[in-house]
Amino acid sequence: METIKVAIITGASKGIGKAIAVGFGKMKYQTVLIGRNQEDLKKVSDEISNSGGLLPSRISVDITDSKKVKETVNEVIKQYGRIDILVNNAGIHFGGSLDLPEEDFKSMLETNLVAQLVFAQEVVPAMKKQQSGYIFNISSRSGKVGFAGSGGYSASKFGLLGLNESLYRGLTPQGIKVTALCPAWVNTRMAREAGTPLEAEEMIQPDDLFQTIRWLLNLSDGACVKEVVITNPKSL
Repeated sequence: METIKVAIITGASKGIGKAIAVGFGKMKYQTVLIGRNQEDLKKVSDEISNSGGLLPSRISVDITDSKKVKETVNEVIKQYGRIDILVNNAGIHFGGSLDLPEEDFKSMLETNLVAQLVFAQEVVPAMKKQQSGYIFNISSRSGKVGFAGSGGYSASKFGLLGLNESLYRGLTPQGIKVTALCPAWVNTRMAREAGTPLEAEEMIQPDDLFQTIRWLLNLSDGACVKEVVITNPKSL
């Protein structure tokens, strides 16, 4: 019997996370959708099921609640016996650098960096037991370039890239691949709220992120990619 692979996607209720979840659903992965809004998660779940995918698990959880995250991952392992993919996608954005309120900065660090570490801490033991797995960290071009007026967000995403590189170097030799995706403006509500100057059709589309992941999954075992930077023609 063919083993059904399991993919956990955080921030799966909309935008990039939704596109990635639907993509994995179409690939017949058992998807585990994590987000805050149960109603939105159900819409994604229905889309996956209606397209012929396996019925997803929907888990409403605040990813900054480390205790809940640990319980959630342990339940997934208990239910399915394995974890093949972790997509650390959930994130928030507040504009500002020195004018950024301290609480907003701390909130971004908790959501954009600390939660990713906790998920990896809980998932990696199962991957080590399997001697296989793949962790995708959805960073940003703001994790490569410290744009003026976006110091707090950039700091959280630079931090994620530092964590990603450490995991890449430490886990790849053990059969667990790790890659960060660093897109510029993506056609999402977050980008619009952040004030993107681009029209929808000028931006990277959410499904482009899934197609990048799909390409990475199709590479040979001997091919390892630390990070992928995806830009727009107007934001090079």
